[in-house]
Amino acid sequence: MPTEDADPWNATQKDVRDAIDSGGTTATVATVAAVEGSAYRRPGAKMLVTDEGVDTGAVTAGCLEPSVVDICESVRTTGQSRTARFDLTDSGEAWGLGLGCNGIIDLLVEPRDGSWDAILDASSREGGAAVVTVVDAGPETAVGDRVIVDESGVRPVPDRSPVPRSHLDGPEDTIDRIAGTGHSSTVSTGEVTLLVDGLAPIPELLLFGSQNDLGSVAALGSRSGFRVTVHAQRAGVDESTFPRADAVRTGHPSTVADGAGEHTYAVVMSHNLVDDRLAVETLLRESDVPYVGVMGPRERFDRLREELSFTADQLDRVAAPVGLDLGGGTPTDIALSIVSEVVAVHNGRDGGRLRDRSGPIHPTESSR
Repeated sequence: MPTEDADPWNATQKDVRDAIDSGGTTATVATVAAVEGSAYRRPGAKMLVTDEGVDTGAVTAGCLEPSVVDICESVRTTGQSRTARFDLTDSGEAWGLGLGCNGIIDLLVEPRDGSWDAILDASSREGGAAVVTVVDAGPETAVGDRVIVDESGVRPVPDRSPVPRSHLDGPEDTIDRIAGTGHSSTVSTGEVTLLVDGLAPIPELLLFGSQNDLGSVAALGSRSGFRVTVHAQRAGVDESTFPRADAVRTGHPSTVADGAGEHTYAVVMSHNLVDDRLAVETLLRESDVPYVGVMGPRERFDRLREELSFTADQLDRVAAPVGLDLGGGTPTDIALSIVSEVVAVHNGRDGGRLRDRSGPIHPTESSR
């Protein structure tokens, strides 16, 4: 269920995956397949609707959810996947809502069947994968036909007919490019249209420390969709200390990198120079984490760096001082600064102001 409250709009990608995992086979899943123009949610956004009408996640800003729920009920009754298009380019007349969006949204609505067990399994693997689903059928295909493409090749999934190999050869480059990225896009082969949904593990926010200020970072990181792990260097810390963390462990700073990989973003904030030194050294030398934020003034990290010998590539992964320049000083302000920088790095952005950005806020797959 959503991390903060029952409002589906607050559900993160992690929340939606957890809901799909536990939703049962009578639920339905709606996915944004394509967007033309502007819309609040991008391709790949999902919403789960149970047979009791409980929804988790959102595929629009909320204005179209009643219509989407009605379509989900139809799919649950028939057991057949279908697509739906919402044209909001003239929403004032067509919908009578004066919507802020001004685009065309294509949705794929499908049963939560056994194919989703294979999808959830593939999404948890380090290498990631791509789910390829027919959204506009052609010869020998139907909407909902599906395969998973990963490092082992093309794999069928339970409860779905596979996409014929002849339809996968043309978009092979697009599938390979999107697999494991977390991005989604549609591609036409001339005979069918396929939704290529890139799967990546839920990103992890690894927090090293045990002081009170860590709690705000853990809470905001969880609300932002990260799987939060706290590694405390002192005993006496457990799940009750940081209830918003997904996992709390204690151990020597030299073990902080255990299990950390390319989808882990680490923040070192123990307020102890010796422990921080060991943690930073371990993370940079014994893991592939792409980001190591270090709390404290610049001079403190300069001292730490002088004691160690890092390569230029290792130092490029370091953010010291950690965080974006927001100007606040309360624990919540500091947590917002830190988590905002992690979100920006995860999304390949620099955290600048949108008014200074040229081009669309959310680039299309073809413009990435």
